[in-house]
Amino acid sequence: MSSPAIRPDSGEEPAGSAAGPRNGPAMALALALGAAGGALFWRLDLPLAWMLGAMCLTTAAAVVRVPLAMSSRLRSVMVAVLGVMLGSAFSPELLSQAGEWAVSLSALVPYLLVATLLSLLYFGRVARYDLPTAYYSGVPGGLAQMIVLGTEQGGDTRAISLAHATRILLVVMTIPFWFRLTGDAGPATASLVGRPHLLDVGLADLGLLAAAAVVGSLLAIRLRLPAATLIGPMIVSAAIHLSGLTASTPPLEAVAVAQVVLGTAIGCRFAGTRAVTILHAMILAVGALVVLLAVAVFFALVVGQVTGLDFDALLLAYAPGGLAEMSLIALAQNIDPAFVAAHHTLRIALVVLLAPLLFRLIARSGRTRGD
Repeated sequence: MSSPAIRPDSGEEPAGSAAGPRNGPAMALALALGAAGGALFWRLDLPLAWMLGAMCLTTAAAVVRVPLAMSSRLRSVMVAVLGVMLGSAFSPELLSQAGEWAVSLSALVPYLLVATLLSLLYFGRVARYDLPTAYYSGVPGGLAQMIVLGTEQGGDTRAISLAHATRILLVVMTIPFWFRLTGDAGPATASLVGRPHLLDVGLADLGLLAAAAVVGSLLAIRLRLPAATLIGPMIVSAAIHLSGLTASTPPLEAVAVAQVVLGTAIGCRFAGTRAVTILHAMILAVGALVVLLAVAVFFALVVGQVTGLDFDALLLAYAPGGLAEMSLIALAQNIDPAFVAAHHTLRIALVVLLAPLLFRLIARSGRTRGD
């Protein structure tokens, strides 16, 4: 059974319903609702306002079956903008600190192993899923990759897609409000502070930033890198900023629009899905999220004690959310986005490489025991 609301693309997380010519009005409505939700959250000074507001309002609309759609191409363009923005955070001073990340990056391997096994137990015992569905619902990896791999192993595509979509939704909703409750959150517009307006960026700089987005995306797709439209532009943008070709960052208008589109895409994933199905998936996802966040907090505390790295940065680095979403939250919290992006980039790569191997070992072990 396939999910009408989710289609894999080349990024970490796919957009919602595909938006072709016939779905133009549905996409326009989705973007209008997303912009309205972002503006409302910004007005209320809520954390990560433009993305969370768009996500919440479009999710609510999808639940009551408002016809919504999102173009995966538009989302990819906006993700490329975020990639250029993340790359602009790289500097020679930052690279000099990269050696300090060795321990926290290495800890991703045991983190993924523990998180995957505990999630497998949860979805197998609590949700009563079969082995492929339980395993690929619990692996903290990219939604697109887990749908493809899980379906190939005979898993339930809809269950896997809903598990990951609701995980991303709940993580993005939970962590910014956690920072707000603990007093660590910046203002709603923190991710836009210090960014130039569109008219303040020179044409030559805009051309370089646009080239980084286009060239980086094409190269990364060609090389089959995970989250290509984010990682490719980030790498090229980092290169041109480290070389001194430009010191400009994407204008705040582009960043705000990117947040709205990203939040809207998350909400649109639930389009065409019955409210009772979404509610059931969310109830299961809450339990899975508790498990995954507990593992993330544990590793953040341990690695922080060993390395002296900031707990908030480590929490975002290990949080079971999407690369783009966690990087945006890092920007909003004035946490080094390069640190967070590096960890999530490695996480995605490790999951793609190791998840199928671990699944084969678990399946073989089950057959050996006669389960």
